[in-house]
Amino acid sequence: MKTTVTFRHFNSQHPQLHSDAIDISANFTKFLDAINSVDVEFINDENKIVEFTVNVNREVLKSSAHSDDFHKSLHEASDKMIRQLTKWKTKHFENHH
Repeated sequence: MKTTVTFRHFNSQHPQLHSDAIDISANFTKFLDAINSVDVEFINDENKIVEFTVNVNREVLKSSAHSDDFHKSLHEASDKMIRQLTKWKTKHFENHH
């Protein structure tokens, strides 16, 4: 699984946010093995926005969250993505049994 982390509208590097994003993305494989890639985007606007884009078997799942803190947005967006991954897995694998 390939993970890409992007920072938009930033003046400096954020190694802690970068490593947290990598760790959380790696955690997604606990919920679904078929993940091809994960893109994490941090956007520094009026709000601190975090977006996940996950490619699963040629399908794209997206989640985003915004708040006044990047760590809070990161965890909210990852919770949304985990719900989508479990729903995707249920939808696609229950039909095959």
